[in-house]
Amino acid sequence: MTWSFSTDPEFDEQLKWMRSFVDSQVSLLETLELSDEEFRAAIKPLQDEVKARGLWAAHLDPELGGQGFGQVKLGLMHEVIGRSRIAPYVFGNQAPDSGNSEILARYGTDEQRAAYLEPLLAGRMRSAYAMTEPDAGADPTLLTTAAVPDGAEWVLDGRKWFITNASVADFFIVMAVTDPDAEPHRRASQFIVPAGTPGLVVERDLGTMEDPRPRPARLDNHAEVTLTGVRLPESAMLGERGMGFPIAQSRLGPGRIHHCMRWIGQAQRALDMLCERALYRFAHGSVLAEKQTIQNWVADSWTELNALRLLTLQAAWTIDTEGVPAARTQISSIKFWGARVLHDVIDRALQAHGSLGYSADLPLEDMYRRARAARIYDGPDEVHRQAVAKRVLRGYRAPADHIPTEWVPRRREDAVRRFLET
Repeated sequence: MTWSFSTDPEFDEQLKWMRSFVDSQVSLLETLELSDEEFRAAIKPLQDEVKARGLWAAHLDPELGGQGFGQVKLGLMHEVIGRSRIAPYVFGNQAPDSGNSEILARYGTDEQRAAYLEPLLAGRMRSAYAMTEPDAGADPTLLTTAAVPDGAEWVLDGRKWFITNASVADFFIVMAVTDPDAEPHRRASQFIVPAGTPGLVVERDLGTMEDPRPRPARLDNHAEVTLTGVRLPESAMLGERGMGFPIAQSRLGPGRIHHCMRWIGQAQRALDMLCERALYRFAHGSVLAEKQTIQNWVADSWTELNALRLLTLQAAWTIDTEGVPAARTQISSIKFWGARVLHDVIDRALQAHGSLGYSADLPLEDMYRRARAARIYDGPDEVHRQAVAKRVLRGYRAPADHIPTEWVPRRREDAVRRFLET
């Protein structure tokens, strides 16, 4: 097994600029309560700086307005971007727009790209991805939202929830069952549904642990959506009929790497705060940095973060060199392991700050609440752990006689025959 994920000096300089830019300018916006209109105006000059440096929408190929960096460079970028929840908007790769732009670029017709992809990349539109349903959970083969053909149209009926940006989206990409009798992963298709289409209703923005009382029509809100007799032309289908699940997988694979690298950036920010606290907080005769418990927290956090970074970059490199399917085990592994590391590092930093960390005077309490969701979205930990185990076990075979391969008595007999018998 070999791999390599080095980057050129020019890109390293870009990463240094990004780190300074995110920490000194972008993250300041976290402290303000802005309306959607005010937020868009505030980030516009920052977005212009990013575009001037050739770092805008870097997840797409150059002919589609991106940079064609590949997953390794994107991963390193996302580690920096992840330091602030505002930064993805500044760099043009915020979820769910980034994932939606990828599948529009890959599967959309020329007309669909012109109508939706181009304005999405330009920041003139927002989008939502409507796959999750209350009774389907993490199993998309259980989706019940139906799309039924009616002449030259499709009629959609169903209920979606936890749909990010639904209340501010200009269009939705909706996953619906078109072929209920097909095999499980060929039942669904994807459709582009413009906001305001009759029958498409955003019922409510959902309160969550992250934001218990969300303001209506706010970016990053999660909402419940119903579709009742929603009529769409045949041209609304995104990609081929029955390909909804494979399209979703192509969207989620790289997206999980980006999630994980953003978590590393967020956790690194928490570790930075932990180390700073350890050097000035005096208690029980010495600063915290001289306490063994704090030293353990620093050492564990640093090691876990670096191990996670290397595993994530290996997954990114595998995608770049062999494609998404070859990296599925690594992708599932970093998804559940990254969520755990994110939580644990932030938790240690918060604990070291005591009541100050618990208060809203530091970003740690907000980071802590947001981190909890990482174990659920894009597939819960349990599903990814099961996927890793299944794929790892495929590489093994049970011994035909049910005697362990490493059984010492048999191996001793082999050793005697090989080395002692003349």
